[in-house]
Amino acid sequence: MARKDPGPQVDRRKFLSGVAAAGAATAAAAMSTPVARAAEPAPAPRVPSALRPTLQVAAAETETPRETTNRIGGRPGSDFMVDVIKTLGIKYLPANCASSYRGIHESLINYGGNKMPEFLTCMHEESAVGMAHGYFKIAGKPLMTLCHGTVGLQHATMAIYNAWCDRVPVIVVGGNDMDAATRPPGVPTFHAAQDINALVRDFTKWDDTPVSLAHFAQSFVRAYKIAMTPPCGPVMISLDAGLQQEVIRNHGDKLAIPRYVPTAAPQGDSGAVKEAARLLAEAQNPVIVADRAARTPNGIKLLVQLAETLQARVIDQGSRVNFPKTHYLSAPPTAVSGADVILGLELSDFWATVNSYTDNGENGGIGANGTRIKPGTKLISISSVELNTKSNYQDFQRFQVIDVPMAGDAEATLPALIEAVKAAIPGSKKAAIEQRGQAAKKAHAEAEARAKQAAALAWDASPISTARLCAETYAAVKDLDWSIVSQSGNVSDWLNRLWPLSEHHHWIGRSGGYGVGYGAPASVGAALANRDAGRFSVNIQADGDLMYAPGVLWTAAKHKIPQLAVMHNNRGYHQEVMHVQRLSNFRNRPANYGADMGPVGTRIENPDIEYHKLAESMGWWARGPIKDPAQLGSALKEAVKIVQAGQPALLNVWTQPR
Repeated sequence: MARKDPGPQVDRRKFLSGVAAAGAATAAAAMSTPVARAAEPAPAPRVPSALRPTLQVAAAETETPRETTNRIGGRPGSDFMVDVIKTLGIKYLPANCASSYRGIHESLINYGGNKMPEFLTCMHEESAVGMAHGYFKIAGKPLMTLCHGTVGLQHATMAIYNAWCDRVPVIVVGGNDMDAATRPPGVPTFHAAQDINALVRDFTKWDDTPVSLAHFAQSFVRAYKIAMTPPCGPVMISLDAGLQQEVIRNHGDKLAIPRYVPTAAPQGDSGAVKEAARLLAEAQNPVIVADRAARTPNGIKLLVQLAETLQARVIDQGSRVNFPKTHYLSAPPTAVSGADVILGLELSDFWATVNSYTDNGENGGIGANGTRIKPGTKLISISSVELNTKSNYQDFQRFQVIDVPMAGDAEATLPALIEAVKAAIPGSKKAAIEQRGQAAKKAHAEAEARAKQAAALAWDASPISTARLCAETYAAVKDLDWSIVSQSGNVSDWLNRLWPLSEHHHWIGRSGGYGVGYGAPASVGAALANRDAGRFSVNIQADGDLMYAPGVLWTAAKHKIPQLAVMHNNRGYHQEVMHVQRLSNFRNRPANYGADMGPVGTRIENPDIEYHKLAESMGWWARGPIKDPAQLGSALKEAVKIVQAGQPALLNVWTQPR
């Protein structure tokens, strides 16, 4: 796209400093947040950038301009872009600043008043997208982020892939200098591409490259609409630097912003719904398995209604809170073994739900397959993912034959399925259904008792057991409106086994793509949403995960985003420790493992990372290392008070491997 003539040329940096000085009072009045902010320190003297330090460059970057009149001859196009963004009610914009989107950056903070969206300064693009990911899973509303050309987008790709696998909408806008005839030489050209969207096209729902301001308005609203339509997912827009700086002239009155109207979620076919209802009503032991079924709090209510109508046990696989753990119909994964009909709702892996895979190192390392279910068990699936499957990345998992497959959103389909089930249940089955419920109550009570007994094992061990870590953390926050804002690391699923997860906000689930580095940024994004809702955020933070993107700790402190982070510091990548150990055993290498060679390349120790000092250096209250289990409870109580006062707090707890 040829860059249009922007009119009279001006020193952009000089103009920015003038607008910033003239509009400071207006911008300050427009900004507001639910948490009181400390007074900002006086700004440091402006210094030149890394450009060649000529007198002209230094003066343009550091001096206050003598005149503050608009010297570009009109309104910049990026101001109109901000108008478009504001129509969609996007509250925050986490991003790492960059030159390729400086035009819209300046418009957001000066013309837009740094409000709706508010710019949140991030240390890394992966953190910015991860924050947006976690925010949506609490707030149910997407955020946008800005990335810099080729290099910034490459940093963001892991987090975008996680969002894709987890069916979470994120609006990614990438700055790009497209016109080779006018873009600056050197670094800006290294960071430009004909098609930056190609980097993420295989794991985004849609992308576009607007070539005009009117085109941007259509593209941005369309991107938001596509991202929010189930199956939700990330979208990408490449934004040319020249288009951001283009001056709106006579055609300004013709620029229109399309009105956003949400698309109704797709529902399962009515005939398939009736057939599924018939199978469920006639079943002797129906079991429901849910993974990403509850997109909203209402999804939990609908699933409870269906389960109670059938008195069917429910396995919640944990990518969301789909079903209350406190409900007597809540069941462990092993419940599929006795089922004669299984209903899968938005399962990411139906094959692994009904089949087993044992990594035994035999058969050339292929492993052994088996079945978890009885012969003749009927399988029903309601999943919107079939509407959005791509070929390259294998997030769709192994192929599983389904007896009644439905390509539709599970939550949107549940009301029709509930009514169809009620109509299909004959009066003669009601007594059997009631007996099924009584058996489920007994099984649930026994499972809870077993979990408490298991949690008591090694209660006084040092390093601290993961069961005690989770149990004591719950005891410290149980009287608050709490929310678990991380995937919790590998703590033997104790959060799901011990905490009464029943509300949509109680647990944000896993990352989707299982990319390490998701936990800390997602926890900050989710805590941001909880801060606005007045909730208390809890993060069981894995040690290896934190070191992928530790800079997000600074973002949380900078923007007053409180959370309680309790380190699961097992001083290693323990899953990989077990992989090496398993292969050492398969290959009959006891001498090597006996000499402690197995942990080479997998341990995070010698030196031990002082996570409490890392957090303190970035503005957090922190304590540690806590190795004595008797000290954990009092430390948690102290940290809870700090978080309630509005400051993030971290406890560095030495733990058992899992």
